[in-house]
Amino acid sequence: MAKPLILSVVESPAHPNLSALYRRLGFEEIRLNSQRKAISQLKKSQPDFLVAEFNYGYANNYAGVNISNLDTLLASLRRYSPGTRVIVLVEKAERQYVDKLAALFPLYRTLVLPVTPGEMEAVLEGKATD
Repeated sequence: MAKPLILSVVESPAHPNLSALYRRLGFEEIRLNSQRKAISQLKKSQPDFLVAEFNYGYANNYAGVNISNLDTLLASLRRYSPGTRVIVLVEKAERQYVDKLAALFPLYRTLVLPVTPGEMEAVLEGKATD
């Protein structure tokens, strides 16, 4: 039987390196450094979890069209892997904006950075509450 799969989209140094935790829990991890690569990967595999950082779209390139950096990735997820559970990592100052994204896309959990291995373990084992 195949190991459960986590797709980590690591776009900044704030994203915690939880690879050792994922291995210990029996997950296979695919780490990618861009959303474009993540969308391409979704066409090849259907991860059990997607872990990605949220950045609110303050600038004009998001305003009116997208709420955040994750909109396009989550729209692709809906098409290619609708059963994937999305774990959003967010800075405390931007936590208030995640609800706007959650109104459009299903989010499994939202974790405020910095995220500890214990917090992520609880989420992956279904023991965490928001």
